[in-house]
Amino acid sequence: MIDCIIPEWPAPRHVKALFTTRRGGVSSNCASGAFATFNLGTHVNDRPADVEENRARLQEYLPGAPKWLDQVHSARYVWMEQAAEPPAKEKADAALTRQHNTVCAIMVADCLPVFLCDTTGSLAGVVHAGWRGLAAGIIEQSVAALQVDRSKLMAWLGPAIGPDYFEVGEDVRTAFVTHDPDSASAFAEKTSPSAQTEKKWLADIFQLARRRLANAGVTQIFGGGICTYSDPARFFSYRRDTATGRMAALIWLDKNALTLK
Repeated sequence: MIDCIIPEWPAPRHVKALFTTRRGGVSSNCASGAFATFNLGTHVNDRPADVEENRARLQEYLPGAPKWLDQVHSARYVWMEQAAEPPAKEKADAALTRQHNTVCAIMVADCLPVFLCDTTGSLAGVVHAGWRGLAAGIIEQSVAALQVDRSKLMAWLGPAIGPDYFEVGEDVRTAFVTHDPDSASAFAEKTSPSAQTEKKWLADIFQLARRRLANAGVTQIFGGGICTYSDPARFFSYRRDTATGRMAALIWLDKNALTLK
């Protein structure tokens, strides 16, 4: 049985979503256990047969094969029912759908997954929000693409690197503060051992995403605060380990209730 997190938000019953962890797969402990055990990424030098088995296990919980993206830290979204068929993958960082049983999927290992749906369950999506995508406007672009009353939208923030560990440079802080001066509150200056050392900051990616959502008109915001970096037993983390696996955030519209086995 795979270990996964089900978002706690007041989404309509037929909006189904889950976030996988690193537990419940077959990837081995070779390479210092970097991919153990439920790695879903095909691009991280894990054994292809292991990834294939992990993806097969995941699909037991889904109404169809996930539609994976080629994530490029952009502000580009794609409507998955209009996307290219496999093996081609869309270069984008948000997947949206209005069609039942179309499984939107992204992969993460510290970046923030943002789940979206409306109060009637007529559409849903998931956003890959690393700092580059956030700064570029991936949340605003995705929200605008949904073309519904913003008061009817809701978001759930999944696991990501926490504010005690997400160290960034002055360039990252400037990118956000220039766009939104009040986002300065999401950055805490990190004490440097020397005055000559470049100034570093600890960033709160959850707060940055909440601000972007709120500024885009989304006020029903849930989740946030689960740190991938600080829990190596349950989560992959690129910042912590560099060589590591990938977890998946998935959402779809389904009139039939999902029963986890």
